[in-house]
Parts: sequence; C-alpha cells; structure tokens
Amino acid sequence: MHRRGEGSVRRVGTISLLAWREARRRKILWLGLILGTVFVGVFTLGFYYTYIDYIGGSAQVRRSSLQIELFSISFITAGLYVVNFMVVMVTVLTAVGAISTEVETAAIHAVAAKPILRWEIVLGKWLGHAAIVALYTSLLVFGVVTPVLLISGYLPAHVVGILAVMVLEGLVVLSLTIAGSAQLSTLANGVMVFMLYSIAFVGGWVEQIGAMSNSQTAQDLGTASSLLMPSEGLWKYASSLMQHHGLRALSQLGPFAPAIQPTPAFVAYAIVYTIALLIVAIVLFERRDL
Repeated sequence: MHRRGEGSVRRVGTISLLAWREARRRKILWLGLILGTVFVGVFTLGFYYTYIDYIGGSAQVRRSSLQIELFSISFITAGLYVVNFMVVMVTVLTAVGAISTEVETAAIHAVAAKPILRWEIVLGKWLGHAAIVALYTSLLVFGVVTPVLLISGYLPAHVVGILAVMVLEGLVVLSLTIAGSAQLSTLANGVMVFMLYSIAFVGGWVEQIGAMSNSQTAQDLGTASSLLMPSEGLWKYASSLMQHHGLRALSQLGPFAPAIQPTPAFVAYAIVYTIALLIVAIVLFERRDL
C-alpha cells in the first residue's frame, strides 16, 4: 500500500510537470505575461504622476497621512480589480482544454493506456495549472503593490491575505474549468465558465446596488450568485482586507470597493467549493467514454 501511494505521488507529480510545460508552450500564457507587464508599467507611471500632482509637488499642498492612505488604497484597489480580471482570463484560457483537447485529439490514449489512474491525470493537471495561477497572481499583485509602496510609502494591511484570497479565486475558476473540461468540449466549456463568471460579476453589482439602495431582494440575488460562483465574493473579501488603521470608509474608494463585506465563512465555503469541483472533475472523467 505504501509503494502504491508513492507511485501515485510520482505519477501525479509527473503529470503536473507535463501540464506546467504544456501551459508554458501556449502563446496565451506568454501573452498574459507580456500584457501583465505592460499593465504594471502603465499602472506605475499613472500612480507616480498622479501622486505627484495630488501632493502638489511642493510645499504648497499639505496632505494628511489619512488622505495619502485613502489615495493609495484607491489606486491599489483599482489596480487589483484589473488584476482580478486578468487572472481569471489567463486561468480559463490556459486550462479550458486541459482534458477535453487531449480527448478530442485522442492524445489522452497515450497517457491513459499506461498504468496511470484517471484521478491521477485530473489531479496532476489541476496541480500543474494551480502552480501557474499562483505564480501569475503573485507577480501581478506585487507588481501593483510594490510601486505604490516605493512611491508613497504605503503598504496595504494584510497584503499576504489579499494575495491568498485572490489566488483562491483563481483556483475556484480553475476547478470549475477542469470540471467542465472533463465532460464538455473545449468550446462548450469555455462558454460555460465565462457565463457563470459573468453571472457572478453581475450578481455582485446587483448586491452592491441593493446594499446602497436598501433593497433586500437585490442583496439576496447577489448572495445567490456568489454561492453559485464565489469569484466575485472572493474579490470583495480581498478588497475589504485593504482597510488600515481602523479605516472603515470603503465607500470613499469608488466603485471598486464592496458595500457589503463577505465573512471568513464565505472564504471557507469557497475552499470547499474548489475541492468539491475537483472531486466532480475526477468523477466525471472516470465515467467519460474515451
């Protein structure tokens, strides 16, 4: 039994490495990295010149530490909002055909014919893509936070927690994409994932508007969409972690800040959701006729 366990670990590790290499060969990942670099450069220049103008560039304008903090948080929140979209797009486009493409081209037979269990294939591919999601998210998050820190001296509270929640959001999307790839065609899977993400996105704004207008029905609809697809709720939780020094005036940060802040229990739900979808992916692939 111990040897079997070691064999499974080795096989899962090998498939993870192959999934990592396959994703690296795809142009979409490199395009995502290039565009991410361009975004960080534009963000850095934009923040630098706006910050200089904001503080007056001389002794003529004296800004309080709270004003500088609010200004910096606003920029970071807007920047991470864009990062949020980029991570989701890269995650879906790199993993959408992780299994379905190999099934459609019959390449899966080269792997499945060997003494490799199907659950090892699914888990290995998930782990390989999860490593890409974590690395890509980390690069972009620190690409936004670091320039603000160097220019204004401001560092968000719980920056590690913010990063962890945003990585979790990417993993939620990844599990959904892998589950779809285990059963659907590549095109159908991409449509399905983007539709569910869009529902969650619109639901999040419905909940936001409902909170500001005191509409309980709108808030309930937003909550339901978050349970169906936790991506938008996780973004709200990540942005709520940017509060610092007792700051609670998130409404001052513009349209990117949440009017309703999810609780840690929602993060726990998202973790269970991610694991459950991974199990669903394994079950679906086990039952799929190759």
